Amino acid sequence: MCLFCKIINREIPSTIVYEDDTLFCFQDIRPVAPVHVLIVPKKHFDDILALSESAEGRKAYEDVLMALPKIAEITGTTEGFRFINNCREEGGQSVMHVHFHLIGGRKLGEKIL
Repeated sequence: MCLFCKIINREIPSTIVYEDDTLFCFQDIRPVAPVHVLIVPKKHFDDILALSESAEGRKAYEDVLMALPKIAEITGTTEGFRFINNCREEGGQSVMHVHFHLIGGRKLGEKIL
């Protein structure tokens, strides 16, 4: 079982920001900004490319997009944030369970994560 599956199953503690039937959102343990949360589908997909391979994967991505306004409101980032996905090892993905970074809480410059 991957690290994020263990966090979702509450085998590893996390600071939960938002949860619904399909998503689990928690604070990143190495934040790069005042707000840095990870948005993770509860169902395991290795990466964002795997989401495109099935209707279930595409629905998981839709669930992420539909939850974004709620997560932005909860985190106080409705005035702006970055929404990032790193895909596979060469793209900077370190946990092979698709996830998205919501980063904000201050004015962000041009520096890329």
